[in-house]
Formats: sequence, structure tokens, C-alpha cells
Amino acid sequence: MTNPLATATANGVSIWLDDLSRERIESGNLKHLIENYSVRGVTTNPSIFAAALKDPFYSKALAAEAAKGSDALQAIVNITSTDVAAACDIFRGIYDSSNGVDGRVSIEVEPGLAFDTEATIAQALELYQLVDRENVMIKIPATKAGLPAITAVTAAGISVNVTLIFSVERYHEVMDAYFEGLRQAKANGKDLGKIHSVASFFVSRVDTEVDKRLIALGQPELKSKAALANARLAYAAFLERISSDEWRELEAAGARYQRPLMASTGVKDPALPDTLYVTELIAKNLVNTMPEKTMMATADHGVVPQDSITDNIPAAKAFMAELSGAGVDIVEVTNLLEEEGVEKFIISWNELVESVASALEAAK
Repeated sequence: MTNPLATATANGVSIWLDDLSRERIESGNLKHLIENYSVRGVTTNPSIFAAALKDPFYSKALAAEAAKGSDALQAIVNITSTDVAAACDIFRGIYDSSNGVDGRVSIEVEPGLAFDTEATIAQALELYQLVDRENVMIKIPATKAGLPAITAVTAAGISVNVTLIFSVERYHEVMDAYFEGLRQAKANGKDLGKIHSVASFFVSRVDTEVDKRLIALGQPELKSKAALANARLAYAAFLERISSDEWRELEAAGARYQRPLMASTGVKDPALPDTLYVTELIAKNLVNTMPEKTMMATADHGVVPQDSITDNIPAAKAFMAELSGAGVDIVEVTNLLEEEGVEKFIISWNELVESVASALEAAK
């Protein structure tokens, strides 16, 4: 029987792992996932590294940072950029064979900078230089302050993973920022063919928030449909933009797609199928980054169709109208989720800084 993850890959979806640790790298686990589970990239975030750095596996690295006199912030940057560089090396073959489309590893700017454009740009450039690998992607949140940073970093010839997108409206602004970045990169003499981007659209959290509201409104029959409808409309927005004259002009200059990436694809509601946000989001030129648990569930029993998005776009539009009629304001929901998303990453980051500071002190 064909591995469902391989089928998803054949049908146009790049499978990326939403996790990274030094143990995964050094044990050979990451290589194993590439060879046996069709993994073609990795995403990281502050929560992932906060969990990883609590592992005793990092004790030697933390002791080395203490010996150098690094403070907690510098130690975190040094350790995480080293891990990302090592992962980039493991994925280099995929990066080369896919002409830069896959084989990507993402590292995120400090979440506390989400509302500071200039500081985001500065740290993005710093992280790019520290990792020093062509196949790294710098993650920048899609806040209002993040949008001009996306443009500036793209203009510098750096590939960006835009994260924390919840609404189709904000996604259009993200695509605007990317297109403008490409125009500036061209004016700066950069090779547009080397610049790739993904736009990370968060899925499961939409259902979590919307379903809570539907229950309060006495409309449980509409539950567990908003996240897929929202994600499918994001893909429709992508199709619309790559059909535009604006895109054709950039493409003629060598520009590459900013692919939609489906993130937060682990199911939060135990009543739902554990592969829901994978098998129901299959289409060409898509990325799905998933936690290992979701990946293994899909490999074990996922039923992967040829395309589960394109023909469902009209139904997605109709459902969002029905949702509005039921009293759920999707704009209010997505604005809240963006605020909460940034806040959660800041909390994880602060916990990480605190635990690393304690570890550095103990290692002295």
C-alpha cells in the first residue's frame, strides 16, 4: 500500500515537520523521517524550542554558552541557529533537487518584536547571517508591523516564512508585502529565482474559537467546519493572485510562488478525525507542516484524495456566509486569534529565556 504521505506529496503537498531538536538531528531521526515519511522541510517556533531546550540533551551546549559568558538571549540565538543550520545541511539534497522549493528549515524572530518593524528586520538579517545557509527561511509574524518587515527582508533576497496568518484579508496583505518585496529585490539586482516564501495559515485554532461561539449561540450543527472553509478560501486567494497580471510580470522576471502553508494542523477536538486538517487540505503548490503525531496518524490511516480544496471553494464561501448569519463574526475571531497567537509565543519565549538563564547560572 502506498504511504498516504507519499500520495500527498505526489498530489502537490509538501510535508514539513513542525518540530526540531538537537536530539532529532544527532540521533538520525530527522533523516529517518525524510527517507521514510516524505518529510521535505521543517518549521520551528518559540514554543518548540522552549520545549526542546528543557531536554538534558542540551546540557553540554548550555555549559559551553556559560563558559563563553553568553547571557540567556545570546545562548538561545546561538543554540537554535546552530540546530537550524545542521537541519539545513540534512535537507540540502532536497533543496537542490527541488530547485529551492523544498528542503527548507524555518527559524523565527523573537516574538516580542512582533509590533516593532525595524527590530524585526534587524533580527531577521542577523538570523540569516548566523544560520548562513541558503535553504533557511526566516519566520516573520503577519502583524501590521510585520508586513513592511516582510517586504524589506524579501527585498534583501532572503526567503521568508510568514507566520500567524488567520484571516484571508490579512493573507492578501501578506501577498501584497511579498510582491512589493520582489519588486524591490529586482531593483536591488537580486536573483528572484532564489527567493522563496510560504504564508503560514493557522487552521485548528479557528475551529477551537468558532466552535466555542457556536455552542454558546445554540448552533452546534455548524461546528468543526470553519477552519477548513477559512483555509480553502485562503487557497482560493492564492489561485486568484497567481492568475493576476501583477504576478505574471513578476514571474516573467524569475519570481517564485509564495505557497500557502497549512499550520496548526494537529486536531484539538478529540471527536474529530486525527487526520482532518491534512486529508481535507490537499491541492497543488501547498505545504502542510504537522506535528509528528499527526504525521504518523496520516501515514497509518490517512485517506488522501487528489484534491480536497479546489472543488470545495464554493461551499466554503457559502459556509462562511452561513456562519455570519448564525452570529459569528469571523473578523473578530481572527483578530483575537492573532493577538492570542503572538501572546502565546511571547509567553513561551519568556519561559525559555528564564529556563536558559537558570541553566547558565547553574553551569557556572
